[in-house]
Amino acid sequence: MSHRNARLTVFGRRLLIARVCSGRPVAHVAAEMGISRATAHKWLRRWRTEGEAGLADRSSRPLRTPHRTPAETEAEACRLRTERKLGPA
Repeated sequence: MSHRNARLTVFGRRLLIARVCSGRPVAHVAAEMGISRATAHKWLRRWRTEGEAGLADRSSRPLRTPHRTPAETEAEACRLRTERKLGPA
């Protein structure tokens, strides 16, 4: 599911691809759909490399967090918050 401010849904992305594949310039199609040329090229590149699956929504969550607080420290902080009634319930 797209976020509420997204200009294109999966259907809109398919429409973008269809219009570009019919021979129309990417810049013209992007302007018609209210997106930047860079965004249009991004969806076109994803479609070319991944096919239909490339047009699906993706999570913006990072794949890894190298500086994450260690699990022991996190558990200790949660224990202290509960024990001392600090922060949100």
